[in-house]
Amino acid sequence: MGHLLHAIGAFAARRRWAVIGAWVLMIVLVGAAAATFKTPPTDSFSIPGTQSIATLEQLQQEFPGQEGTGGKVVIAAPQGETLATPEYQAAISESVANLSALDNVTSAVDPFTAMTVSPQGNIAYIAVQYELGQADLPEDTADAAREASQPMVDAGLQVEFSGQAFVEQAPPSSPGEIVGIFVAVIVLLITLRAFVAAMLPFVTSLAAVGLGIASVYALSGTIEMSSTAPILALMLGLAVGIDYSLFILARHRAQLIQGMNVRDSIARANGTAGAAVVFAGATVVVALVALFMAGIPFLTIMGVAAAGTVALAVVAALTLLPAVLSFVGLKVLPRKQRALVGAADYTPELADAKINRWVAGVTAKPWLVLVAGVAILGVMAVPATQLRLGLPTEQSQPAESSAKKGFDLLSEGFGVGFNGPIVVLSTTDDPATGAADAAALAAEFGALDNVAFVSPPQPNADGTAYVTTVIPASAPDSQETEQLVHDMRAVEAVGASTFGVTGTTAIQIDVAEGIGNALPGYLLVVIGLALILLLVVFRSILIPIKALLGFLLTLAATAGALVAVFQWGWFNDLLGVTYTGPIIAFLPIIAIGITFGLAMDYEVFLVSRMREEHLSGAENLDAIRVGFSHSARVVTAAALIMTSVFMGFMLGDDAIIKSIGFALAFAVLIDAFVVRMTLVPAAMAVMGRAAWWLPGWLKKVVPEIHLEGDPEESVAKAPSRA
Repeated sequence: MGHLLHAIGAFAARRRWAVIGAWVLMIVLVGAAAATFKTPPTDSFSIPGTQSIATLEQLQQEFPGQEGTGGKVVIAAPQGETLATPEYQAAISESVANLSALDNVTSAVDPFTAMTVSPQGNIAYIAVQYELGQADLPEDTADAAREASQPMVDAGLQVEFSGQAFVEQAPPSSPGEIVGIFVAVIVLLITLRAFVAAMLPFVTSLAAVGLGIASVYALSGTIEMSSTAPILALMLGLAVGIDYSLFILARHRAQLIQGMNVRDSIARANGTAGAAVVFAGATVVVALVALFMAGIPFLTIMGVAAAGTVALAVVAALTLLPAVLSFVGLKVLPRKQRALVGAADYTPELADAKINRWVAGVTAKPWLVLVAGVAILGVMAVPATQLRLGLPTEQSQPAESSAKKGFDLLSEGFGVGFNGPIVVLSTTDDPATGAADAAALAAEFGALDNVAFVSPPQPNADGTAYVTTVIPASAPDSQETEQLVHDMRAVEAVGASTFGVTGTTAIQIDVAEGIGNALPGYLLVVIGLALILLLVVFRSILIPIKALLGFLLTLAATAGALVAVFQWGWFNDLLGVTYTGPIIAFLPIIAIGITFGLAMDYEVFLVSRMREEHLSGAENLDAIRVGFSHSARVVTAAALIMTSVFMGFMLGDDAIIKSIGFALAFAVLIDAFVVRMTLVPAAMAVMGRAAWWLPGWLKKVVPEIHLEGDPEESVAKAPSRA
């Protein structure tokens, strides 16, 4: 691999204009395709084949006209007034007529006709039904509804918009990402101490992310994609793109100071550090693509979108970065260092005394460090025992959003459970007894705990199917509502009828449980993958096991932090978290895939240098300390950059993106600084030379790979340390 990457780097440096031109052309062409074929994403999550989805599909067949998208225009009278005044009723009637006349609207029902007015008479809603699915609705659907509802606003009524038809799409970027990038720039400037060098990782990462996101949007016309997918791709692609370029750039700078020719240095950095980048990127890509094993379509699309952007980040680091490096020459070095080019006794990678003192202290008392570190992470993981998965409702939206205001008004006027209705479809082979059976079934539901209201069963045209709506007494995302769905499904069918439970609340519960059931299998796949990859890279039995245990510690501590912050509400004011509830159902499985890739990145960049020192004949502690000192400064910068980028996404309003940003930032901090840079050197010191042991029969099977180059060649070309 090293020879191939060396050749790619040499070609990119030599044909720099062609390489840069090819990247610009691809970005323009794919960007044009994105602008042409882009369709609005959907924020509905479902798993085909679950009871709720099967029942929903049957409901749409039995009751034609239910297959579109619905929304509610929520109306509230001024404080101390009701909606019964003639002026307000006239404004409502005019708005209903305007809404009915909109494109794609099949019905908009006057609340006084549909009896959708609260008992107090001050809150009501207009049920609006569209003939198109959420993904097919025009982007201006919500704006058109607002314009149609203007007579009510002019009359002095509060008007809010709730439901899937009026979902406000989050912008692809927000000021939070800009803050994260700004912090990353500061980290790079401090680490590299050269403006040109600090900007180069952003050039390559932005090119990769731009191409990746454009590709995702270009394909959005052929696949149904959630709004989270491109944001996740942006988040991950930006972070790893900067880091991968940084690793190659750091090796190139060190070689320049040692006196190597610019183009030769570019090619060699590509062939050595580039090999580690390929492995690191491959682990992230494989872990994300493996999400398809969960059998959940929207999760697969999210994983593939993020994996594609990460793959492009690797390609950009190996092709675009060398091309740009050939233009800037020695400007990647600070002015003072340019004067030291060729000085044989200069060893920049070992110049940080703080790093040397840190690794020396960790390896001096390794057992104490291991016990203390594992104990701390174990305590942090304790809240994870209370982990509860779910999906966000409109309750999780920002307080100033119309969806959240509408949710609160409906809760105030009709009860907190009104926002999470549970729909029951009962079917019968005997229409003569169907009505009585459906009524008896509704009575069974009414007798259950936590039920606020049960609607009379409504028949279809031929009396073979009935739909009943059950309103819980608890919030849609509460554990009590989840239990009610299970209790309803446990009720025995009455007479000749059968029934199924569906609705948004039931679908979300099924999605959360489906993902929860898929978690153990996916984790086993990741564990197996980690053992195989690390066995090949390090030709060791104990190092892969140690790396895997560290990965599991990171996951446990991250899950504990998620529960403490987003489920229990700890430090909410400090972190700007406005909603507490169940953890986003797909977050743990996404975090497993991404954290696995990033953890293996840091493991490879740190331990591969220790291995090369070991193969060069260094004693165990010397190999650990020298290898650590070679990589720790760059790994520290990379971890801080990733953390700042991920934390930047926490500054947005979207509850899903905020929790993902927190989870990944926390995981990076814990894995990089506690596990990889503290527990790993301590564990290596405890294991001694046994860390590199491999049975003889495995040595014949496992290929020899040097991610940091051939150790003999490295020794021959290394500067004197005398």
